[in-house]
Amino acid sequence: MNVELLDKPLASIDAELTITFLTKDSLDDHVHAAVLKQAGFTADQDQICTLHEHALIVCGIEKTGTDHLRSASAYVARSIAGFKYKSAKVQQYFLKNTQPLVEGFILGSYNYQNYKSEPKTASLETLYLASDSFNDETIPFGELEEAVNSAIIVSNATNYTRDLVNTTPQDMNPQDMSDVAKKLADDNNLECTILDESALEAEKMNAILSVGRASIHKPRLIHVAYKPENPKATISLVGKGLTYDSGGLSLKPAASMVTMKMDKAGACAVLGMLKAISELGLPVEVHGFIGAAENMVDGSAYKPDDVLTARNGKTIEVRNTDAEGRLVLADVLSYAQDTVNADFIFDYATLTGACLVALGPYTTGMMGHNNHLKHKFQKAIGNSGELTGSLPFNDHLKKLIKSDIADICNIGSKPYGGAITAALFLDHFITDEMKSKWLHFDIAGPAYTESVWDVNPYGGTGAGVRMSVSFIKSLT
Repeated sequence: MNVELLDKPLASIDAELTITFLTKDSLDDHVHAAVLKQAGFTADQDQICTLHEHALIVCGIEKTGTDHLRSASAYVARSIAGFKYKSAKVQQYFLKNTQPLVEGFILGSYNYQNYKSEPKTASLETLYLASDSFNDETIPFGELEEAVNSAIIVSNATNYTRDLVNTTPQDMNPQDMSDVAKKLADDNNLECTILDESALEAEKMNAILSVGRASIHKPRLIHVAYKPENPKATISLVGKGLTYDSGGLSLKPAASMVTMKMDKAGACAVLGMLKAISELGLPVEVHGFIGAAENMVDGSAYKPDDVLTARNGKTIEVRNTDAEGRLVLADVLSYAQDTVNADFIFDYATLTGACLVALGPYTTGMMGHNNHLKHKFQKAIGNSGELTGSLPFNDHLKKLIKSDIADICNIGSKPYGGAITAALFLDHFITDEMKSKWLHFDIAGPAYTESVWDVNPYGGTGAGVRMSVSFIKSLT
């Protein structure tokens, strides 16, 4: 779907379909109020009513807030996907709501069909956004244009991330992910460095090498950098890139393997963030580090009871080979900190089912030592449409990952607080200087969905992209 902002009032725009959002308070004032009520329309949030004889689709919103408009526009986008209209028009609803409105339409219309033999394409080609507000408020066109362009860039980057997450394991192994990163770097004028198996060995990255050694597709470390002139800050983003996770010798149940293409969602999100940030031209230097590996099974597979030595010299007792993402991140976090002197370092990973249990399927778990930084992040992402919940560290849970034979275990000794103990494991690979600058994001819940919710269709959601871009914008 193409979105175009026109410096015209809604009535002057020539489009085949008109889209209108109504609250309960504004329903009575609508020209077709009687017909809408006869059809049972009460302007409940996300309620849809289509009057084809008037080329009109109406959607209810609880109030003209960012989340309500984003959700409603996504519902409209899905509702009109089967219509034959080629163009539609809509008014904007205050400047602060312009970006969510546009995001809802672009994200809501996403439909991954790369593996369909006969993919269906929506008829709607262009959505026109009028410069006039529903209440005739006048907003400088330049401000509206900036908001619309930003929304288009961030939404397209989110959909780019979704495409990568939805790509199946036979088409996305560590080398394929390296190729994707190189193409992004070429297209967006970024720097890209790839560490292959021999380079990983030279860096003594035994944790990521152990995870990937049973696969015919060997691990890669990917470093993509965006370096604008005179940056106001520098940030490192680290992504877990398990292109497939069988669980290794601690084999997953068959049903749990079906969606494991999503175990690269953290890495895909980092690439999506770099795409958005570079296209927005933000004055922040951003480095993306990705650990790409496959966790498979053969005679060379790493085993429970193995002791691995990570890049920073820490020894790790392996008690479960399905807790592999944290092993990959251990080496990548160490490398990232030694490579870039950053103001912040954030990591993103579909790390634990425990986070899904703790916060549900819609919320990212956020962990770290610096409460001020966590509050700053949550404040900056308030209108991003993504949800985070903070999970607290404590010394009692830290004791659960102690090992009698190594420095640390890769899983806790008790089945409680698994999302936190996983983050506390990662804490062993954060230097003392960076502990107050580090946040860990467990996106296991919202990164992939098998049922539609909010702006998210079946499959990858692009979790992490919108909220992180919002935070990085706040640094400028």
